[in-house]
This record gives sequence, structure tokens and C-alpha cells, in this order.
Amino acid sequence: MTLTEKQLGAYLARIGMERPRTPDSRSLAALHRAHLMAFSWEAIDAFMGWPSDIAPDAAFAKMVGQRRGGWCYEMNGLFGAALSAMGFRVTRLCGGVNREILGDAAIGNHLTLQVDLDGPWLAEVGVGDAILEPVRMVTGPVSQRGFGFSIAPAGDGWLRFSNHARGMAKSFDFRPGHGGEAEMAASHAWLMRDPGSPFANALGVLRHTGDGYVSLQDDRLRRVNAHGISERRVAGAGQLAEIFDSVFGLDVPQVAEVWDRVREAVRDRAA
Repeated sequence: MTLTEKQLGAYLARIGMERPRTPDSRSLAALHRAHLMAFSWEAIDAFMGWPSDIAPDAAFAKMVGQRRGGWCYEMNGLFGAALSAMGFRVTRLCGGVNREILGDAAIGNHLTLQVDLDGPWLAEVGVGDAILEPVRMVTGPVSQRGFGFSIAPAGDGWLRFSNHARGMAKSFDFRPGHGGEAEMAASHAWLMRDPGSPFANALGVLRHTGDGYVSLQDDRLRRVNAHGISERRVAGAGQLAEIFDSVFGLDVPQVAEVWDRVREAVRDRAA
């Protein structure tokens, strides 16, 4: 799964990067950071019941062509395809968000990336409030921008990436070298269509900032850094459209319908 040369050029222009001369750890870190600063994590399609596709070509059309963001399958899918086109050795890994709570039923609900350089690296742009730069795929603590993360054994060859204390996703498990495309396709379909899907029942948008993250959870806009959280309420469809554009860099269609769906979701949870 890779991009054409034309697609790669458009992707690099979108993230404001030139093609690196060599596929090394320094260029991987720069690309990882640039991708996260250019694209927002968002699952608006699942929330609204709009079509979504797991293929990197579809993610390219949406994220580069339509000024949208994406969730893990799209964010990591597009990033992995771009890295492959630039000569990096990339393996798509089937992961499980909150597998420590949900058990093996979680396997396939996340896509992450293994990049082999001077050893395996974890490239992860699909959790919107996690690492800004890739990390070596070794156990131990990780610190970035004042946030603490870790990688630890999770049994039977699985590793567990734990997010920082304020992260929306507590953790995800992955197994080096394990692709699991069929499992991811099945989980993608469930997350898109099932009434029990968390993405179908709440609006979620996240973006990295210079010192942390900004998130939109239904009608609450939060800014998070290592020192604390600030929050304000969204007042209506017009303000939501302005936030999509100026805070998250998104061209979201039918914002009035999105706002109606947000109010419905908030009412349902209050009831």
C-alpha cells in the first residue's frame, strides 16, 4: 500500500515538507511531526453515518484532496503509504485500543505502524493526543512535551502502548510484525455501522498544538497541555463551523446537520 509519485508530491505539499534524501530516523521524526501538525484526527464520518473506506487511496482523497482529517485507519494508513513511497520499510500492524479492558474483542479496532530502520520504530499518528514523534519499539517509559507514555509487555508477544494520563484512549496493544488486515476491516465496519460504536455516538476531533492538544468532544472544546485543561462550550452551528475551520483546519460539509446530531447525542446521554 503506497502512494504514486503524483500523490506523494501532493501529500508532501499538504504537510509542508520536502522529500527526504534518505529514509532515516531523523527524517521519519520530521515527517511524523509534520503530518500531525497538518492533519486533525477526526471520526466525523462514523458519527454522521457518512461513507468511509479503510484503503490509503481513499484516505488520500479525503485528507489531501478535501481538507479533512481522519481516524486511525486513515491517519496511519495515509502516513504509512507515504512513508513506503519514500523508501521506508513499513509494516501495518493490527492493534487493539483498550484491549487491557475489552480483551481480544478489541483486536482490529486500531491500525498502527512499524518502521524498520536501525531496529523497529513505532510510528503512531492515529491516536490524536499521543506521541508527536516516533519512538523505538522497546519497553520502557517515554516522555514528550511533558507528557509521560510507556511501552510494556502485554503477554503472548503483545506490547502495550500506554497514553498519557489525560489521553482520551488509555492504551492500545500491538504485536510486532502482525498485520491482521481482515481483523481491521471487520472492526472498521463495526465501528462505522454498529449502534454500540463509541464513534457513532459522540463527536470526536483532536489536533496537536505546540505544547499539547486541542479536542472537541461533542459541544465541549478543550485545550490540554502538561499543566492542565481549559474548556468552553460550543454555542451553535455557526461557532462549530468556525472551530472546524480555524482550530482544526477542516472543511466539514453540512455543519448544521452535524450540530443537530451533536445536540441529539448530548440529549441522549443526559437522558
